[in-house]
Amino acid sequence: MKNKRYGLLLVILLIVPAVACGLFDGSVSGEPPRDAAVVEVMANSSLMPWLEEAIWEFNAAEIETSDGKQVFAIPEGVEAGQAVSLMAGGSALPTLWIPDDMVWVELLDDQGISVFNEECQSVAESPLVIGMWRPVAESLGWPGLPLGWLDIGSLAADPGAWGYYSGGEYGDSLRMSHAHPGLAGSGTSTLLAVVQAAQATSDAVTSEDIAQPIVQASVGAFENAVTSFNPSTDNLGRTMSQRGPAYLGAGVMYESSVVAYGNNEIVAIYPLEGTFMATHPACINAGVDAQSREAAELLRDYLLGEEAQQMALAAGLRPVNEAVPVAAPLDEAHGVDPTQPAIIFEAPSVASVYAIQDLWQSARKPVNLVMLLDTSGSMRGAKIENMKDAAMQFVEQMGEEDRITIIEFYSEPVVWVNNAVIGEERDQVIGVIAGLESGGDTTLYDAIGDAGALVGDTASPEASNAMIVLSDGQDTASTRFDFDTRLIAAATENDTTVFTIAYGNDADDEILSELATSGNGNFYQGDVASIAAIYEEMSAAFGGSLGVGR
Repeated sequence: MKNKRYGLLLVILLIVPAVACGLFDGSVSGEPPRDAAVVEVMANSSLMPWLEEAIWEFNAAEIETSDGKQVFAIPEGVEAGQAVSLMAGGSALPTLWIPDDMVWVELLDDQGISVFNEECQSVAESPLVIGMWRPVAESLGWPGLPLGWLDIGSLAADPGAWGYYSGGEYGDSLRMSHAHPGLAGSGTSTLLAVVQAAQATSDAVTSEDIAQPIVQASVGAFENAVTSFNPSTDNLGRTMSQRGPAYLGAGVMYESSVVAYGNNEIVAIYPLEGTFMATHPACINAGVDAQSREAAELLRDYLLGEEAQQMALAAGLRPVNEAVPVAAPLDEAHGVDPTQPAIIFEAPSVASVYAIQDLWQSARKPVNLVMLLDTSGSMRGAKIENMKDAAMQFVEQMGEEDRITIIEFYSEPVVWVNNAVIGEERDQVIGVIAGLESGGDTTLYDAIGDAGALVGDTASPEASNAMIVLSDGQDTASTRFDFDTRLIAAATENDTTVFTIAYGNDADDEILSELATSGNGNFYQGDVASIAAIYEEMSAAFGGSLGVGR
């Protein structure tokens, strides 16, 4: 038996696929020519399907500045909230920034960086919608019966009503997701839209409005339907399309994501109370030199031209150049209605963004998590050290009301913490993780069976049940369970979402993947280099303290 410190351990949890944004590696736009005027573009990921094509064409055109330097653009997908957090934290500033809305420019200014305030121009638009599987929407009366933000909250708060309208065909409750409000502009807009609906106004709501009890109750009811948070609307649309109605019945996303991933099987619900319109202002960094500024202007002019605006339309975005009329794929055949939304909410203030972030901390559904971590002998060295570093950061980001049960498994499963409230035992949990050591065999199956029983003991309708399993090898020592239907049932009952990580080349990918799929979760293949990023994505999925306002 290994020496242990009292406390708990850690495993991992999550509920959404990996984040799909990041710096292009050159496969799309190639390498910049020598002495080029490089334009670094940071934009939210919902624009990337368009920007990927448009910037490739722009670079291929070899447009030059007035002094003969070829302009070469390199795009990077970063959500607005994360972009603010990164730039305010000292990261390099892009030449051109395209967030969802001007409020993010104002919020960055509030945090001390004002270089993007001077010159911004909208390059495309897309309304925020509720993407819903067509049969689910039709069971709720759509399209004859308009649906709204508050309807979703009501269905979440009343499983009986959900069962009545859905016929019990799509699960015991409505499974829904939206983007993480601290990371993505669409996530913040989702919560603010619920506030607008509760206040029955299209005028911008104030922080005083957000403090109203009826508003807070409405946001809480809406969040009760959320089974996970996504890193972006683009990721949400892709994942929802891939996993089907059993995974999610609905997801709040931009209209462009419905077009890109819906296949006319996911339709855009334009909430009857109104919604926000993402205007995607392209803002030039006033701190760059004259040549870089000219290069950025040339790129923006190209994005506003007819050729690039046609590409934007083809990607499901609404063009802002009047010479490019709205047409397919913005049509009924692609699940959208270009005549909607009938009501567009006024853009929020910086104070409202901060206020809704504060409300979200208390409104989001807490997590009841059982984390399983493999500490067998094969985990020794860099494997366990990198895992511990990532796990400790994960616990730092968990919410005060979240609960955690930790099972370590090696020659036998050991429960180090049972249903502890994170706000009361965060430091102890981190201390236990720091003291983990490797050694022994692997009792993966017995640990999963024990975890399923512990979830059942601690399950609550007020919390989301989750299990995360990390293992770096085959089961070698279980005596009470095999990997069969009984084990899968034990792990997934109580509506438990199961996420798994195959840590290294020797892990049992097939079994871990099947377990995650059965548990409506996600399977990750990780290694020493990627484990920190996997934990970060999992933190986002359960509302960890990431991005702005937390």
